[in-house]
Amino acid sequence: MTVGLLAGAVADRVIPDPPRGHPVAVYGTGATRLEKHCYRDSRVAGCVYLVAAVAPLVAVTAAASRRAPGVTLAVCLWGALGGTMLERTGTRMADALERGDTDTARALVPWLCSRDPELLDAGGMTRAAVESLAENTSDAAIAPLVWAAVGGAPAVVAHRAVNTLDAMVGYRNTRYRNFGWAAARADDVLAWIPARVTALVHTGLAAAVGRGGEAVRAWREDAPAHPSPNAGIVEATAAAALGVRLGGPTVYAHGTEDRPILGTGREPDVRALRDAVRLSRRTQAIVVAGAFLVAGCRTRGA
Repeated sequence: MTVGLLAGAVADRVIPDPPRGHPVAVYGTGATRLEKHCYRDSRVAGCVYLVAAVAPLVAVTAAASRRAPGVTLAVCLWGALGGTMLERTGTRMADALERGDTDTARALVPWLCSRDPELLDAGGMTRAAVESLAENTSDAAIAPLVWAAVGGAPAVVAHRAVNTLDAMVGYRNTRYRNFGWAAARADDVLAWIPARVTALVHTGLAAAVGRGGEAVRAWREDAPAHPSPNAGIVEATAAAALGVRLGGPTVYAHGTEDRPILGTGREPDVRALRDAVRLSRRTQAIVVAGAFLVAGCRTRGA
């Protein structure tokens, strides 16, 4: 398992995501087709959809893992990890904003979050990028590593499938408030431990630059006001580590939400965005090392 975990993490760094046919994109296309058959405005239908979209994929992965555990884990982890792409997108966003190219920056917003880029100015795009780097580091990098360490390839696939479904149907709008409830709640459950691992690492990195006390305060006082039990602590501790203030009015496709203020620092700027990319990279490196150790202990104890 340790070799497969390390190979998957390295593959995310050295093998570019294919422009077409990425496993997550292929899965999303299939899930969209399945939704057409399963959709009803009810939580029961949403539960059926969740099971039908996730269980067969996990079963196939478990069967492959029994035959070739290391190879299966490496392939699944490469497909699930999005940390390198996240860092590159954040850097491209910072480059565009720094040279005043708002059109390019606006085109990159959908790669990071679901906010309406046409309604964001340069400051709004900067804040969106910093917040999304923090949240997506937990969802797209730390969570796959944590689940790889504790559950192998089937757990990695289960998390990525549920997280993808949440991104597709886990909205509180008229269409998905009931149907998407199961996917959203399942994603909250699977993200709970990874989010706290991420927040702990953020707090440690904040302490290294003299902001550890602010990170603890933000976790305790600011994060509980956030609507997400997981994104709140990740963004609050990232804000402390970066010395910025996040939150406030947030524009989405379904409308504007007034998010709580996280942190007590300055408004995010391009320098903070570059710092957020570095924070994401360092957080991932620390968790890769930790996941490798956990997987090694599990392998020796098996």
